[in-house]
Amino acid sequence: MTDYQLLNRQLAALVHGVPHKTANLANAAALLYHTLEDLNWAGFYLMEDGLLVLGPFQGKPACIEIPVGRGVCGTAAEEDRTQLVRDVRRFPGHIACDCASNSEIVVPIRAGGRVVGVLDIDSPSIGRFTKEDQAGLEEFVRILETELW
Repeated sequence: MTDYQLLNRQLAALVHGVPHKTANLANAAALLYHTLEDLNWAGFYLMEDGLLVLGPFQGKPACIEIPVGRGVCGTAAEEDRTQLVRDVRRFPGHIACDCASNSEIVVPIRAGGRVVGVLDIDSPSIGRFTKEDQAGLEEFVRILETELW
């Protein structure tokens, strides 16, 4: 079980007052990847010209561009709400960047009243992510929104 209060305090300490968005997102991805159990990918996609474009991450190489509305990440961006997917193979239009991924959680990142990116986390285990993970990761993203945008 992840101690999200501790994780989020660690994130806040890492990024507070640091004016470098890319470096902060890279550290945030590393913090998640090395703190949460049973992951095979953790990182960010950032909105550029109407597409989600690969940002800092930990894990295997990934898809570079994801259209809004496609796959789990694109759906999270389009609907502006977290996608908690127990089994990605049952998600309509899932984009398989890594065939080892079986479950996924994607949290939209907002600034100025719009989605500016997403936090994307994958696991090789079906059903890896819970509502507790969702609440903790949504708070993780709120810290990033406050500090970086």
